[in-house]
Amino acid sequence: MPAITVDNVLALPRVSTPDPVTARPRQVESVTTAPKGFEGEGFPVRRAFAGVDLRKLDPFIHMDQMGEVEYAPGEPKGTPWHPHRGFETVTYIIDGEFVHSDSNGGGGVIRDGDTQWMTAGSGLLHIETPPEHLVVSGGLFHGFQLWVNLPRADKFAAPRYQDIRGGQVALLSSPDGGSLVRIIAGELDGHAGPGNTYTPITMIHATISPGASLTLPWRKDFNALAYTLAGKGTVGTKGRPVELGQLAVFGEGDSITVTADAKQDPRHPTMDVLFLGGKPIREPVVAYGPFVMNTKAEVVQAFEDYQAGRLGSIPAAHAGVRGEAS
Repeated sequence: MPAITVDNVLALPRVSTPDPVTARPRQVESVTTAPKGFEGEGFPVRRAFAGVDLRKLDPFIHMDQMGEVEYAPGEPKGTPWHPHRGFETVTYIIDGEFVHSDSNGGGGVIRDGDTQWMTAGSGLLHIETPPEHLVVSGGLFHGFQLWVNLPRADKFAAPRYQDIRGGQVALLSSPDGGSLVRIIAGELDGHAGPGNTYTPITMIHATISPGASLTLPWRKDFNALAYTLAGKGTVGTKGRPVELGQLAVFGEGDSITVTADAKQDPRHPTMDVLFLGGKPIREPVVAYGPFVMNTKAEVVQAFEDYQAGRLGSIPAAHAGVRGEAS
């Protein structure tokens, strides 16, 4: 980590410093620690949103940090075929490789800073697996998957797939050159990332050098979350400590601040933070397994549609792999 970087951060456009007179810093409302678990066929994850009020997360539903894990030969794992309806999945790979295929014809290999943005919408089947050569060789694997809710009006939008290469993300520098900011989706300070979203959001991966502080201007109508992917430091202007696997939820205001500790673990010499913000949808959410809908009846209907084969079929090339509703 990080996968996408530059030789000279100072050559990049700079993020504007929020006006100290008119910009109100957002204060930290909570810091939670992600419990560890396993997903799919058994790969390790941290459940980043566990224990956080869904109203504070809106429009985000779920996020897993996948790894960081060093696989031995034969150990890499993925997920079996499974359905989704009613939201978007965003899979960002920092280190390693993942192969995606879905029943709508989307798919490809993402590696080292690439993103797969899948809009499940009305429903589809998909599978995510490590490539065969990685299973044979083993190796480092690290990334995350985020679930972004869709408003009622877009729940049944046609499925779509976006393959975002790491080189497409917008790169910025903090004013002092101590932080590299990667805009994957949304907009920051007049700079836009490549991700095309139904729900207005901003998704940023920032690398903060030891001892450096990063303050980002933030939309008033968005919520604000900061998840520590690696390293340690503080969040907010009052300096609340955070470390790997912790999520900070900010209150209202115009800017958010994260500062890296001057001394970092040798395994993670910098602090890496995922910043998330979105315009709350403020609609009822009923999430069960692979479906995120507005009512229980809609979830039941989604299961019935899946069982009846109305969410698509496994492509012939993958027909030997059974799907599971998980």
